[in-house]
Amino acid sequence: MPNWLLPENIADVLPSEARKIEELRRRLLDNFRLYGYEMVMPPLLEYLESLLTGAGQDTDLRTFKLVDQLSGRTLGVRADMTTQVARIDAHLLNRASVTRLCYAGSVLHTRPSGLHATREPVQIGAEIYGHAGIEADAEIQELALNSLALAGMQEVRLDLCHVGVLRALIANDAAARGQEAALFGLLESKDVPGLRAISNAYQPATRDALLALPGLYGDISVIAKARITLPALPGIARALDELQALAELAGSVKAANVTIDLADLRGYHYHSGVMFAAYVPGLPNAVVRGGRYDHVGEAFGRARPATGFSMDLRELARLMPGAERKRAIRAPWGTEAGLREKIAELRRAGEIVIQSLPGHENDQDEFDCDRAVEFSNGNWIIKILG
Repeated sequence: MPNWLLPENIADVLPSEARKIEELRRRLLDNFRLYGYEMVMPPLLEYLESLLTGAGQDTDLRTFKLVDQLSGRTLGVRADMTTQVARIDAHLLNRASVTRLCYAGSVLHTRPSGLHATREPVQIGAEIYGHAGIEADAEIQELALNSLALAGMQEVRLDLCHVGVLRALIANDAAARGQEAALFGLLESKDVPGLRAISNAYQPATRDALLALPGLYGDISVIAKARITLPALPGIARALDELQALAELAGSVKAANVTIDLADLRGYHYHSGVMFAAYVPGLPNAVVRGGRYDHVGEAFGRARPATGFSMDLRELARLMPGAERKRAIRAPWGTEAGLREKIAELRRAGEIVIQSLPGHENDQDEFDCDRAVEFSNGNWIIKILG
């Protein structure tokens, strides 16, 4: 096996792609700041019990684990930064007011999350803590769609769901509550025969509603259909009202093609309210995932409403057009004071100046040297190259 062979679904990022990722990262973080988000930088690894607090089984399975040589305790390499940021809000900042935080950094997965996905995503995201109302969910949804627009994504499909629908359905049915995990899996795969088989002992109203959920998928009109089809329970009515408001908000600015899927329950155990996923042409996986997760703060000993989203910059950058080569200036190598001052002056003005090392030609993918520094009539001047 060659020494330079990388593990499966792990890849180097070469210059042109790296520049796209970094420029997009800066653009999105600058935009988050315009909304009032403060940046935090959680550590790459933590003690496993802290890293997985409130994260759910899916995150546990995606987390690489190793033994700390200093303490002998088990460490985990972060597979997601959301719970780390929730820990920062709960324990380090400890604010009583609304807090907006954002982050960006690499995470590591034991397995790829989807077709052609990398196991080393560059995750970026934003979270709001301290407000339980739909206003926070609306801001997060707007910011997520705005981020995709800044990345040049013109066609976006926004899928909305709400965990409150299923939880309200099974709340008064002991048999259904005892099989919540199994129901979650069957609904996620839209396995109607499986749902029919597992629900034989449920209350008739619960059974009928569960069998209807996989078919409640489509445009915003699905919400009106759900109000007729599903039981008139307060929890269901509240969930549908929130979905209606968020769908209308996204549709009003024509930021996305909005769909509703009341059986799409990815992240069910992690989330506590509205969930959303955004899809763009060219990627089989959701490019953005987000939603409300009020119970994570409670796992850290401080109950705190929370909602947010995250996305993978590497996946998003792959869909963007190739970055244009940057105009640059070629300069000779030398120690003359005039030359060094001229180069410094150009760089202070924001110009890219590449010095040619003796005996070598410059070979770069990113720069187009359309000008050169030359010595003429006792001065160092800029010459336009033909």
